[in-house]
Amino acid sequence: MNQVTLSIKTTGRGLYEITSELAKHVQSFGIEIGVANVFLQHTSASLTIAEKADATVLKDLETVIRRLAPDGDPEYLHNYEGDDHMAAHVRSVLTTNHLSLPIASGCLALGAWQGVLRIGASLSSALTLISADRALLKHEF
Repeated sequence: MNQVTLSIKTTGRGLYEITSELAKHVQSFGIEIGVANVFLQHTSASLTIAEKADATVLKDLETVIRRLAPDGDPEYLHNYEGDDHMAAHVRSVLTTNHLSLPIASGCLALGAWQGVLRIGASLSSALTLISADRALLKHEF
């Protein structure tokens, strides 16, 4: 088992498809069979799996998320970190801060249309790779 801390740059708040970044790390370790666990150590960002084939899906999901957790809602009491901060907390509660992704034949074993989405701004993520086929060597990034 090995763990790497990832820092995936974004251009601000939003939904970002990060599947290829995760897949790159899985391949760099040479894991054939195992599990990739992705965990965000933050309460204002989250993860989910959604369709990646059509870019309009991301835009529609962002529209729905904005409706469910609008910025600057006057009923929010937690507002001293900005009018978007409480909304970010709500968004993270509605989704999740961790995902377990299967690895098969050296690749993330997601469905043909599935991608891993990061919801929120630039924050670091812990990626833990668990190999079923051999011990992992220490790998520096």
